Amino acid sequence: MVSKRWSKLVKSLQIKKYRNENQLFFIEGAKSILEVIRSNRFFIEKLFVTEAFYTELVDNEIQLPDIEIVTTKDLNQLGTLKSNKTGLAVVKMPKKLPTFNPDSYTVVLDNLQDPGNLGTIIRICDWYCISNIICSFNTVDLYNYKVIQASMGSFTRVQVYYCDLPEILYKYTSTTTYGMFLEGESVHNIDFEQDNGFIVLGNEANGISVEVNNFIDRKVTIPKYGAAESLNVGIATAIVLDNLKRKQTGNSL
Repeated sequence: MVSKRWSKLVKSLQIKKYRNENQLFFIEGAKSILEVIRSNRFFIEKLFVTEAFYTELVDNEIQLPDIEIVTTKDLNQLGTLKSNKTGLAVVKMPKKLPTFNPDSYTVVLDNLQDPGNLGTIIRICDWYCISNIICSFNTVDLYNYKVIQASMGSFTRVQVYYCDLPEILYKYTSTTTYGMFLEGESVHNIDFEQDNGFIVLGNEANGISVEVNNFIDRKVTIPKYGAAESLNVGIATAIVLDNLKRKQTGNSL
């Protein structure tokens, strides 16, 4: 049985205030736990696992942190998943991110609010080998458990920075900034001729803010052929990054 101390702590980590106070967050499920164990960026403070998952870890000779074997019922009461048959880990936040270096393409997120969207975009960036995401301060927290779940472990490889977007875009004015809009140049016609650049996506309901819009060099759109009003921001990210990688690798439609 999980102690009251750990149960209370894990429950509190669902709230950003307490994540920041403790500099901890939690992850659930085998994939995310294995990704963190294999990562050199994160340290597991405490690991709760079922006996079956513990056996799997030991059989694969994985070096284990402070570990406690619990039941599936314990995990379901401790975490947020309806059915968790593997484990839950309490993880320390990295003390310091590497210095941001815009030497390749960077995804910029302006006031995204949906944790599922952020987690999906992290996973998409990982798929297309985009290593940096810059978020406005009012974008949903990376360590929100819904973000972590949706990223499917990709948060261990993609660096996510929070900063004042106008300030950083002003700092790198020599770098081309592309903004995704409902109207603009077709993404199919963008050459992405430079080795680096910013690709900005805005809030789910309101798009890119006026302050960030001032730094957009080229407005880009995804051509519409049907009657849908708009695209989910995660889908839009995948489409623009797919076009970016096709142009970079010389592959045509």
